[in-house]
Amino acid sequence: MADQRILKLAKVITEYSSPVRKGDRVYITASPVAQPLTLAVIEQVIKLGGLPHITAGSGYHHLDLVPGAMELLLKYGSSEQIQYLNPFEMMAVKDFDVRIAIRGDVNTKSLSNVDPKKIALLTASRRELTENFMRRSASGELRWTVTMFPTEASAQDADMSLREYEDFVYGASLLDDPDPVARWRAFAAGQQKYVDWLAGKKRIHVKGPNCDLTVGVAHRTFINSDGTKNMPDGEIFTGPEETVTEGWVKFTYPAIYQSREVDGVELEFKKGKVVKATAQKGEDFLLAVLDMDAGSRTLGEFAIGTNQAIKKFTRNILFDEKLGGTIHMALGAAYPDTGGVNKSAVHWDMICDTRDGTKITVDGVPFYRNGEFLIK
Repeated sequence: MADQRILKLAKVITEYSSPVRKGDRVYITASPVAQPLTLAVIEQVIKLGGLPHITAGSGYHHLDLVPGAMELLLKYGSSEQIQYLNPFEMMAVKDFDVRIAIRGDVNTKSLSNVDPKKIALLTASRRELTENFMRRSASGELRWTVTMFPTEASAQDADMSLREYEDFVYGASLLDDPDPVARWRAFAAGQQKYVDWLAGKKRIHVKGPNCDLTVGVAHRTFINSDGTKNMPDGEIFTGPEETVTEGWVKFTYPAIYQSREVDGVELEFKKGKVVKATAQKGEDFLLAVLDMDAGSRTLGEFAIGTNQAIKKFTRNILFDEKLGGTIHMALGAAYPDTGGVNKSAVHWDMICDTRDGTKITVDGVPFYRNGEFLIK
């Protein structure tokens, strides 16, 4: 008998996160191991009158179709082969109505020993795809959701058994609730008060043991991340002013990008740019990504994680950036709907715990302290 939580998740995705309407072209990318959820989503799309198009893979690159294929491309491929952009991916991003990505890892470390310069080349080649995706998302032309199917590999990363990890994933998605769609709508309403309060503010200052940073948010919009793009979800975020960020931050959790884990990342900013970057592990990869393009040393996102059902770091950014009591910042591309204009092939989220006495003030007013909001 199918896990009823899988069926609930499919309904939440297609009825709440990215509502499928009659005639919608729906581009579904799914890991082969995620078949139970993939079939449940396809069934929902059909029942709602949509037109499902399915591609096996993680949704990042067409060679994710077969586990290990990306590793082969980066190991043996020429620059031309690595930079090749699948026209079907571009067509889906430019022309389809809904995009649903179902991730499920077989081996989360498959790219750990790949030359970071080749990963940088691959990432840079997808800039046009990234910019089209963000533009259509901001305009509302493209509705999209990314979710995760629990696997043994991800459970091992999280130091859990598969059963424990399944409970974690579905619990974080609020699927234990009798009516998870109603629960997500209530979650969205609860977060909106913080977004409304932040409207029109100009400066955010974060001060704590691992951070002393000023971020400019004048004329920027905070977004209520409420399960309509990621599932699970739980954050409020914006695109900072590109030339204002000043200070330093040491990220308390490993920073993971393209399957590479970088520990102890510390960044120093001046006039919006990273001017110094160090790491205890993986510094060569960090510096390679920072030098990717003109926008990769600028913050494209500043965010506060709000999902209290996510209580543990799991080495999966879909969950970890939502950790209640944390902040995260992304180097690189900004989401246009925030007002951010930074462009880059990179969008690398890095997470810092705030439950150590860290304070956030906004235009001099206390807003957040020790992992909790002060505005009621």
